[in-house]
Amino acid sequence: MSGHYLELSTNPLRFQPIGKSINVFFDEANRQVFAVSSGKSDIAVTSWDTRKVAYIRVPETGPVLSIKFSLDRKVLAIQRSSQHVDFVNLGKSGDAAAYSQQCKGKTTEVRSFHWTNVNEIIFVTNQGVEFYQVFPEKRSLKLLRSFSVSVNWFVFSSIKNVLLLSTSASGNVICPFHFRPQQVTRMPKFEIDLPALAKPSKAEKSATPANPLRLLDRDVTLALLYGQLYIVVVRNQARTAGIGAEIVLYLITKDAPAKRVAVLKLDMNGRFAVNAVDNLLIVHHQASKTSAVFDIRWAGDYDGTISLHHPVLAALPISPVTIPIGEKQGDGEVKTTAMTCELYSPNWVVFQPNIIIDARLGCMWEVELKLEVLVSMMSDKKQLIDFLLLRNESKMVILDVCKQSLVPGRQSSLSVIARVFDTLNVVYKDHLKQASAAGKSSKSSDEKRMSISGPGNDTSFSCVIDQHDMYKHVLSQVVDIKTIQYKFLVAVIIEYIRSLNSFQIPVQHFLYEVVIKLLVENNQFYQLHQFLQYHVLSDSKPLACLMLSLESVYPPAFQLALDMLKRLSTVNDDIVDVLLSKNQLIPALRFLRSNSREDSVPARLFLEAAANSADNTLFFTVFKFFEERNVRLRRKPEFAPSDNCDQYVALFNSLFGDGTKEEQDVVKIPHLLE
Repeated sequence: MSGHYLELSTNPLRFQPIGKSINVFFDEANRQVFAVSSGKSDIAVTSWDTRKVAYIRVPETGPVLSIKFSLDRKVLAIQRSSQHVDFVNLGKSGDAAAYSQQCKGKTTEVRSFHWTNVNEIIFVTNQGVEFYQVFPEKRSLKLLRSFSVSVNWFVFSSIKNVLLLSTSASGNVICPFHFRPQQVTRMPKFEIDLPALAKPSKAEKSATPANPLRLLDRDVTLALLYGQLYIVVVRNQARTAGIGAEIVLYLITKDAPAKRVAVLKLDMNGRFAVNAVDNLLIVHHQASKTSAVFDIRWAGDYDGTISLHHPVLAALPISPVTIPIGEKQGDGEVKTTAMTCELYSPNWVVFQPNIIIDARLGCMWEVELKLEVLVSMMSDKKQLIDFLLLRNESKMVILDVCKQSLVPGRQSSLSVIARVFDTLNVVYKDHLKQASAAGKSSKSSDEKRMSISGPGNDTSFSCVIDQHDMYKHVLSQVVDIKTIQYKFLVAVIIEYIRSLNSFQIPVQHFLYEVVIKLLVENNQFYQLHQFLQYHVLSDSKPLACLMLSLESVYPPAFQLALDMLKRLSTVNDDIVDVLLSKNQLIPALRFLRSNSREDSVPARLFLEAAANSADNTLFFTVFKFFEERNVRLRRKPEFAPSDNCDQYVALFNSLFGDGTKEEQDVVKIPHLLE
């Protein structure tokens, strides 16, 4: 197995590489790449979504500085000047109707623009932000709001439509804005802490031009982790400090300044880039050509306000990647060969959440996590399960870890397995509670205290392992492996049942069936008897039925099953059916009498069973029982026509007559219902 826990997607998006006559732009909101031909009006749009692939021809009025589609891809915004942005309506007819919007102020310059809704766009300028509504049918824009801020640089998240504007002399005062349909919220500004600077030497002072900005946009990004938006700040330490860089996370909230909540420790300095993959922060380091994985849920040192985290595993390179390259041969044929791509290339540009683009190569990849490799690198099973439960599409990996923990050669101790079960069932129980609560009430819409959150919340898990999963993919697959001792398997399943009970999760009958099967196959009837007697295996109708089926190999199983059914007060009819199937009519009548239900059962059911038994004494006793019931209910011994008992009355008269000596002799038999 490869020793790389990160890889680039095997199906990179290929586009026309950047060159002398080609400029390349990336549209983060739509995940599209634009290849614009210099001096021409041709634009090639590529995307993993084939519906978004297009070739567009627009009027040529100057070099393109930036280009983006509206979210519905009906309007194309193109910036060719620092003073205005052009808009082109793209109709089905192919006609390109263009119009333009000038930014406010003669000295205002457009630094960038971003679509925040289908027909809403913001201009980020050197003097603040302008929020517009676009009217394609009127070929015009309307200014909704504008904010004046002296801007050093900006960072925008298309995932949550949050904009950060850097201001102040050092660039570390941040003004955040949150955009929603026809609304914009200016959140409280805050200050990002800066690392201490080493005192420069005289030579450095003379050689280095003064730059007041100490926080640059290249060191700041926005990342969505566990449903909450964080500002990710890379802090390189002074070289003389002798310590590695660190990443500081600030949590954005609506009604309070962003708060520093976590610090991620790196053991190196230099240029870093950050991706967010599956709620993990991936930190790429160009100089060492390695990437480190951080999980803010991973146990770290906590001082009450800030948590300190180290990488989940040692930093490793991304798995090598190749792309097919076509080479034209002398005979005109094109031969395809595999070219190994340079990892951590200076040409790489990283976008959120998990995009890496090499414009010179003409490739766009997604960064992906290889969970199967991580499994082999993490020895602590509980920590591994904790980690996997928070990952998407990890269910089968978790179940395979559980299965391998039972197989000889990789078998874990019972105590370790018990901790794994408890870890899984904590999440399972929480899932059941949330499902129950969701069915009773809807989520409150109160947003007084609102994090800029994603589709999940900060306490949700990506994976839940329920009893059916554990049975189907683990337990049912290992019970037939002969190299595993049955005693170990029984202990494992009992431990799983214990864990379920400790979290008050009702145990499904198929888990008990696996235990019983193992004990019966190994003739461990005494242990089975003890499990039932001391309620290690909880009472249930399916379990009672299973015990009844074992009577031929273990006769006491019948009485154990009967006792179990008696304890289940809701299955009285089942007890009667079981007794009738065993031709135990007198015990059945006793049971009905003890539960005051003898008046509700049909007489024909019992008389038919008694007649089929060929036991005249039994038939006589059952017949007289129901005659007495008739007297008590209707004050006469005769059966009602609705009872359909005429044939049994005739049988009784043929056997015993209507008061002869034979009947009197039978009556002298001790009453069996006493």
